[in-house]
Amino acid sequence: MNKPGHLTNQTRAGLLFAAPWLIGFSVFLLFPLLKAFYNSFTEYTILTPPVWIGFENYADIIRDELFWKSLGNTFYYAFIAVPVSTVIAISLAMLLNTKVKGQAFYRTFFFLPALVPAVPLAILWLWLFNGEAGIINAIIEPIFGVRPNWLGDVNLAKNILIVMSAWGVGHAMVIYLAGLQQVPIALYEAADLDGASPLRKTFQITIPMLSPVIMFNVVMAIIGSFQVFTQPYIMFPGGAPERSTYFYSVYIYDAAFRDNRMGYASAMGWIMFLIILVLTLTAIKFMDKKVHYESN
Repeated sequence: MNKPGHLTNQTRAGLLFAAPWLIGFSVFLLFPLLKAFYNSFTEYTILTPPVWIGFENYADIIRDELFWKSLGNTFYYAFIAVPVSTVIAISLAMLLNTKVKGQAFYRTFFFLPALVPAVPLAILWLWLFNGEAGIINAIIEPIFGVRPNWLGDVNLAKNILIVMSAWGVGHAMVIYLAGLQQVPIALYEAADLDGASPLRKTFQITIPMLSPVIMFNVVMAIIGSFQVFTQPYIMFPGGAPERSTYFYSVYIYDAAFRDNRMGYASAMGWIMFLIILVLTLTAIKFMDKKVHYESN
């Protein structure tokens, strides 16, 4: 019989097998997280030791107009890109779930954009939306007689990034497709016997049965939308035009590695963490009431 406080052989074995993950988690996630939290209360430039300044970084952030500008741009992007991408991903998954000729080709075709690395993707879209020699304007000008300055217009630039997010919904689409294939066929057969229309079957069978998957993808999309960095950083240097594409994550990067204000950037990082946490918990609480679990 084991004495109180002594580990059993099974517990030791379990800890031993979990040790690589625990070490990796502690070194690469927990320690940086705690270090960033401490640095957020210091004046820190990497080249000099951290100097404790209390809540001064947070007070400066509240007074920083660029902070509010970048946060507003990020919220605008998130609250449009997330629902638009969700609707498109579900729609594509439903189309690809039908039994049509060449189904494997279509699934591959719609998933391929999600496999393109972020940097080549940004360069590709720069070429497409170039105001002078872009393919989009080459198509639009002969038809409508206009040549929009997509990348230089304050009202258009952010929306290009939203279109890009909708173009790369392949990963979410595959998850929705897997969820659709778990919906019992008997439900659709019963609906057909009742004379239900396709639209009614979509909203009364497909969407409710897919709701757990929708909640997962929406939460992940919210988190990802607040961390978008590569595309705006490459396509719109400095947040051009007029800081309309200056996203929060880009500002954190500039504060840390361009201005060498690591303490300030750490404080911004923790504010982002809290914003994402609140939005995620709010989304889960709101959607959980509408999620249908098969066991219910």
